[in-house]
Amino acid sequence: MTENFDYIIAGAGSAGCTLANRLVNAGKRVLLVEAGPADNTRFIDMPATFAKVIGTARSWIYESDPEPAVGGRRLPIPQGRTLGGGSSINAMLYVRGQPEDYDGWRDLGCPGWGWDDVLPVFRRLERNERLAGERHGDAGPLPVSDPRHRHPLSLAYVRAAQQAGYRYNDDFNGERQEGVGFYQTTTGGGERQSTAKVFLKPLAGNARLKIVTDALVTGLILENGAARGLSYTTAGGGQHMATAEAEVILAAGALGTPKIMLLSGLGPAAALAGLGIPVIRDIAAVGADYQDHVAAPVYALTRQPISLLGEDRGLRALRHGVQYVLFRNGLLASNVVESGGFFDTDGDGRPDVQFHVLPVMIESAQHGSIERHGMEINPCVLRPKSRGSIALRSSDPNEPIRFTTGFLSHADDRATLLAGMKIARTVLRQPALQAVVSEELAPGAAADLSDAAILDHIEKHAKTVYHPSGTCRMGTDATAVVDPQLRVRGVPRLRICDASIMPRLTSGNTNAPVIMIADRCADFILAGA
Repeated sequence: MTENFDYIIAGAGSAGCTLANRLVNAGKRVLLVEAGPADNTRFIDMPATFAKVIGTARSWIYESDPEPAVGGRRLPIPQGRTLGGGSSINAMLYVRGQPEDYDGWRDLGCPGWGWDDVLPVFRRLERNERLAGERHGDAGPLPVSDPRHRHPLSLAYVRAAQQAGYRYNDDFNGERQEGVGFYQTTTGGGERQSTAKVFLKPLAGNARLKIVTDALVTGLILENGAARGLSYTTAGGGQHMATAEAEVILAAGALGTPKIMLLSGLGPAAALAGLGIPVIRDIAAVGADYQDHVAAPVYALTRQPISLLGEDRGLRALRHGVQYVLFRNGLLASNVVESGGFFDTDGDGRPDVQFHVLPVMIESAQHGSIERHGMEINPCVLRPKSRGSIALRSSDPNEPIRFTTGFLSHADDRATLLAGMKIARTVLRQPALQAVVSEELAPGAAADLSDAAILDHIEKHAKTVYHPSGTCRMGTDATAVVDPQLRVRGVPRLRICDASIMPRLTSGNTNAPVIMIADRCADFILAGA
């Protein structure tokens, strides 16, 4: 039996939940299809325990092809696979990016996406507990708050960065992004405020919304070249079809959305034909222009066992749990990535490097864990010039995609990350951190470490900041996948609404921009655009 709705949304992440809320509240019948299970685990609600969700059934762990510029390594790219998507498993940082990012979108052929166009949307979405005025909203649905816990290592980093000459900034979304300080987060009352909690929970019991979890989209239903619905399989192996009276919207993320497009015959004709997939529309840019923030860590050992290592075990874990349950504060109310900053390494007036500081050392599966007390300072390249791409392995929807990140394939990205590493190592050597840090574990203890040695460390340890984007680019040129109203060019009744539409990656964490994109998508749909 084929069910019929007004709108069908593929993907219940940050974009899908936001869009579903707007459409249902406007009286539309909506089907929301999510590949993963529900978000009903305490490890999502407690801010500090998000790492326990990554690697479970509530996350995708995509793995790239060997990446030549990072030593031929295959890089894991975790993504959300549950209600709320990335907003349910991320570090909750609320960062919009720079006004120049959005003015850049406008100038690249995306009218209506300049800073003056998107700022009102950010403000109407935001309910900031501390800030208001021209830059912030205090009455929207999305709670934004200051951290309830500040780890001693986070405090030491912020002091050390000021000792190194960098300004303190108490609002990275204010007049000026540059500086060091503590991140505001999408938390409220000491709990994570995912888009599932903020936008889906208020719709519980609403007959106009049907949510299907553990459902893998296998392709779009296309009639005469227009989107009519989609097909999906559920956990028990059942095959399902649903149709939409109005539109289908893809919100499966920059890795998932192009996969659905390609499986449906919408993409580069030669590649599709080579896999035996009938070509419905030759769209060369589907899966192209992959962008992500690439980072590399500076590791430091602490003089005392004060890092987060071991804090989830034994009596300490019990103490933290009791404190959190009773008061919603303490260590479990921390988002872990409490502090950081933005740095202008080339002097052009715009920060090009962001720091994510962790009061613990965490290694990837490729290198094993570091069972020693310490901390990480992770510089990342904000506006990478390197590009990757996505393709199918076969016509089987159950097969993982093939993709390359292209990390550090552009010389400018290597130079920027090298500059960021040097700043991090300088900050590490300031009195506030030297009081708690015994030595730099990597790239190396020597203060005068050569550029070659630092670059070698970067090649071996470069990693994602979990912000893939750009694979279904927005624009008005002939090669753009979607137009400025997020409609897929040449495919009626189909839109895309997630980070894949970004023509350029924003200068910061992407969750807030994706929520903004979804809210604008709702505007376009409800206005009949």
